[in-house]
Amino acid sequence: MTKKKTKKTSLVLKAPLTEKDIKSLNIGDRVLISGTIYAARDSAHKLFGKNPPFEIKGSILFYASPTPAKKGQVIGSIGPTTASRMDPYTVDLLKKGLKITIGKGLRSQVVKDAMKKYQAIYLVVPGGISAGIAKHILKSTIIAYPELGPEAVLELEATNLPAIVAIDCKGKDLFEVGKKKYQTK
Repeated sequence: MTKKKTKKTSLVLKAPLTEKDIKSLNIGDRVLISGTIYAARDSAHKLFGKNPPFEIKGSILFYASPTPAKKGQVIGSIGPTTASRMDPYTVDLLKKGLKITIGKGLRSQVVKDAMKKYQAIYLVVPGGISAGIAKHILKSTIIAYPELGPEAVLELEATNLPAIVAIDCKGKDLFEVGKKKYQTK
């Protein structure tokens, strides 16, 4: 695990992560992810259910699937998918030690409560920056369900992949705080 402040005040995180790493993060914090990230979407979650085909404890799971890589590229564009579609599977994975999920959009209250209970966080990356995210991927390997094509489970090696803490392990939700902050009377 590596965690340090960079000049732009983003925290650099590297799996496997611990509760101590997670407790230091708050909603709105910018982070840079380096090291191993697993990528899986709906179809893969349905197949692995409570038992993913990778070491879950301390891991980072990105809800994404890439487009095909062009010649000379490690991976094609890879952007976040709507995280709430994975909510039916998330609590069981958090119980087993998953520390970070990455996606876009809101999460259910059940998942937010589980993040607080099991000391995990949810990071967001905006949709529309898929080509930019691909530049932070150094290696991509299919580790399970190759028959799913772009929705196969991937092991990614990342460097400084940018994200924002949307739900922290204290139960705070950036989406809710933002709504209240900018709500007009």
